[in-house]
Amino acid sequence: MTIEHLPYSASPAHRSFASYERDLTRHRSTEIWLREALARKEAQLRQKNELIQQNELMSKESDHRLLNGLQIIASLLSLQSRASTNTEAASQLAAAAKRMAMVARVHRHLHGLDGVQTVALKQYLEDLCRDCSAMLSSEDDSEQSIVVEGTELKVPCSTGIPLGYIVSELIMNAAKYGKGRISVRLEPRAANGFALSVSNDGPSLPEGFDPAASHGLGMKIIQSLVKQIGGELRCGPSDNNQGARFTVLCS
Repeated sequence: MTIEHLPYSASPAHRSFASYERDLTRHRSTEIWLREALARKEAQLRQKNELIQQNELMSKESDHRLLNGLQIIASLLSLQSRASTNTEAASQLAAAAKRMAMVARVHRHLHGLDGVQTVALKQYLEDLCRDCSAMLSSEDDSEQSIVVEGTELKVPCSTGIPLGYIVSELIMNAAKYGKGRISVRLEPRAANGFALSVSNDGPSLPEGFDPAASHGLGMKIIQSLVKQIGGELRCGPSDNNQGARFTVLCS
């Protein structure tokens, strides 16, 4: 008997209506399950996005309050320094007020580095020094200018941010003990390293001055931050053996 003479019911391609109905039911069940699973995932993503937005909002609010707090502290210290009749206490309070104001300025610049892995260091320092110069020029007895020199370098934010604080402290020291122009210079070194220096035109450093042996708060902060980035701090006379130069060497 040839295949043409097989009964229709024996054909391997034959499927009953009930079979198609069962398959359709399974497909519909699968579709419903997939739609429900997709809806759950979308709901979870919406919740995560809402949490991220809330966290970002809280972070911005926290930063805003921190900046306000730093500015208030700086203002109170400055007022107290002017009201104090003790010359030494007034000087210490004024220095603390400047430090708080500088920290607030550095913190504000950090917002531009959110989510960034590297920073254009020279541009970052130029922006920071512009703020420092504005703060120094607001003082009646200050005639100092700040210039940033050298070549642009890209560095990790984990290095650039501490360097911003280091430079701000060195500028404060230069403004306190020196006169005239303050120079911030950025120079590349061998093996992808670089040198960042701050110098002034004031009096030279005392004979045998050792930054590690200094008892000043500013120098202790600088030493701690230099150690944090694995750098080396050197000091000596600036150009023409006038003034002082502090240099941070980074590899």
